[in-house]
Amino acid sequence: MASEVELAQNASPGDDTIFGKILRGEIPCKLIYEDEQCVAFDDISPQAPVHYLVIPRKPIPQLSKASDADEQLLGHLMLVARKIAKDRGLDNGFRMVVNDGPIGAQSVYHLHLHILSGRQMHWPPG
Repeated sequence: MASEVELAQNASPGDDTIFGKILRGEIPCKLIYEDEQCVAFDDISPQAPVHYLVIPRKPIPQLSKASDADEQLLGHLMLVARKIAKDRGLDNGFRMVVNDGPIGAQSVYHLHLHILSGRQMHWPPG
């Protein structure tokens, strides 16, 4: 199985993504949260005991490609991540990660927030 870095090196912006297919209902997914702006679900390849994703319904390919008009949506994604963390009892903290581009190890070109917890995170992360 390819590593995240290998997947990121082979991913390309502009392609249809697994997240687009989830949002359209083409791939079944058990959502842990949804509203008119975003959805959240557990990562299928968790990197920590708790690992979920928050994705916007709007197909923004990368954080670096977001526009100033996306400011409210971007803030909403973070607040949803926080709400789910609270609901899941992550009182001792969590890490939020946004990968951007090949060097940032982005393997799916649909903006998404990774929320990881349930174990001690280390620094530096990469």
